[in-house]
Amino acid sequence: MTPQLMEAGRLARERLDRLPVPARSGGRAASYGRVVHEGVVDVSHGAILYLEDITVSFDGFKALNGLDLSISAGELRCIIGPNGAGKTTMMDVITGKTRPDAGSAFFGSTIDLLRLRESQVAGIGIGRKFQKPSVFEQLTVFENLELALKADRRARAAVTHKLAGEQLDRIGAVLQQIHLKAEAGRTAGALSHGQKQWLEIGMLLMQDPLLLLLDEPVAGMTDEETERTAELFLTLQGAHSLVVVEHDMKFIGALTADDPKKKVTVLHEGSVLAEGSLADVQANDKVVEVYLGR
Repeated sequence: MTPQLMEAGRLARERLDRLPVPARSGGRAASYGRVVHEGVVDVSHGAILYLEDITVSFDGFKALNGLDLSISAGELRCIIGPNGAGKTTMMDVITGKTRPDAGSAFFGSTIDLLRLRESQVAGIGIGRKFQKPSVFEQLTVFENLELALKADRRARAAVTHKLAGEQLDRIGAVLQQIHLKAEAGRTAGALSHGQKQWLEIGMLLMQDPLLLLLDEPVAGMTDEETERTAELFLTLQGAHSLVVVEHDMKFIGALTADDPKKKVTVLHEGSVLAEGSLADVQANDKVVEVYLGR
């Protein structure tokens, strides 16, 4: 570790020692992370994300085939399915990376996602986490979160930027939330795989997303890290809408244990094969045949 990074870590720890531990209410995120969907995105019809008849073809192969999906504001939705079911392509469409051949995609009731570029999608409040964590490994945990703050990143602003008290509070609250307050001064490269995943989730939270798309977030984690990640996601629901794509059925079970009626969506060959409670999809003969039976 360079002397500059060591000093940055020392300063970060000193600043964090003065930060309050965030309050918790009803098992959900505290007010620092709570997003008021109304007034930011129109969810008067109840859905934060609405996909209808989305079709995507690659050289004649239909990666998505008339996909319909609706996510309610504040919902935590788990999406499962075999490899090649269209899960990643679905997220590519939502984030503007892939343009569908047909169909419609709306964020709230008025924002047409198919008219926006990737950068614009990120700017309206949709955050995406890929399978492999992407953090700045030479910077400290604190500095990674600081860089992720919503702020003016033009050259002059970056040079003169100083954190305000509210921003320090925000970073401290997110550090507490992602289980990394004690690691604030460590370089990101020194973290475990699971901790890097948490840090990237924290970087997304610094952007105040309305909707989080999480692609296999517990892949490669230890059992303890997986359990703590489930706890984290459960604190985020309600304040944020979450779409979690995952193969780990034990993890899916942990995310749905708080509400037996919580929906799980099963994708197969680019469309919805089944949707309902975890118990319902586990008992579905078609789901067992194409996915769970494997």
